[in-house]
Amino acid sequence: MPPVGVGVIGCGNISAIYLKVMPTFDHLRVVGCADMVYARAQQQAATFGIQAMTVEALLADPAIDIVVNLTIPAAHATIARAALEAGKSVYNEKPLALTFEEGRALVSLAEARGLLIGGAPDTFLGAGLQTCRRLIDDGSIGEPIAASAFMLSHGPEAWHPDPAFFYAPGGGPLFDMGPYYLTALVSLMGAVRSVTAMARASFATRTVGSEPHAGERISVTTPTHIAASLAFASGAIATLVTSFDVWSHSLPCLEIFGTEGSLRGPDPNTFGGPVAVRRAGETEWHDQPLVTGYDQNSRGLGVADMAHALRQGGTPRVAGLPLHVLEVMAAILAAADQGRHVTIETQPPRPAPLTILTS
Repeated sequence: MPPVGVGVIGCGNISAIYLKVMPTFDHLRVVGCADMVYARAQQQAATFGIQAMTVEALLADPAIDIVVNLTIPAAHATIARAALEAGKSVYNEKPLALTFEEGRALVSLAEARGLLIGGAPDTFLGAGLQTCRRLIDDGSIGEPIAASAFMLSHGPEAWHPDPAFFYAPGGGPLFDMGPYYLTALVSLMGAVRSVTAMARASFATRTVGSEPHAGERISVTTPTHIAASLAFASGAIATLVTSFDVWSHSLPCLEIFGTEGSLRGPDPNTFGGPVAVRRAGETEWHDQPLVTGYDQNSRGLGVADMAHALRQGGTPRVAGLPLHVLEVMAAILAAADQGRHVTIETQPPRPAPLTILTS
């Protein structure tokens, strides 16, 4: 069976790792890349031995089955819709769209066209979080009853070459980094039923520290410190805090608390470990061996998962969670703004555990 053709739209910072990883899967063939700044596409095409294309040419190419959409968040829905209308399945970088309504419309369009749509993050398919999944499924900590997840930093303006979008709607720590943490929690504990939250923007402006915009000031128009409580359909409760306002901290990235013990997971923005368990009555944490495969930076693994589903049938593991996570994030901001609990409509099943992907 021939490999699935892939085209990348958006040749910014994140594109290099995708273009490096995707060719390592025998059932993927990267045909070309495009960017609104054509010189960027030319540069990545030369680096990775693929074709530089215009967006229009890429969408029209019959050799391309999946469009990998790595544009800025504000363009995610527009590019995804264009790809679906061109008859391509779509893998979006996170978030799926800026609003739940946009995301839901994309999913409906894909279903109507008989196409697949899914997206990042695919880190939950990595060895670290898949090890957590196995430990939970095997009952190592009993029934999960609570969790905590913390993503605390002082923002990306010190190093990112074009950081303004991080401080606009669709950015902020929740929409930028929250998908990693929420996807991890949902893949491990199931769907979220309702949320409540508080949020603030602690600094009105940010100063860029990296070239080519060093010294420029960014106006902050989205919350940059968000504290949320999540109620899961299972009955479990989680605390999620995401922030671009914190200089330093000593909090763990991810912990799951069960009736028979506790599980410490890895940074959900990574594919590897460490993973540790401390069971009831024990006085120390015990490191756990990771399951086989995908313990290095494997961005593009989710595209391979989608391609496998295209060829073999079934639902990609990366298909159900992005819309749910988008709804949860939008609900968190709404809850913070309105001072109430918000019920979550989408209730996807937990994706199946990952096996090594082959054609």
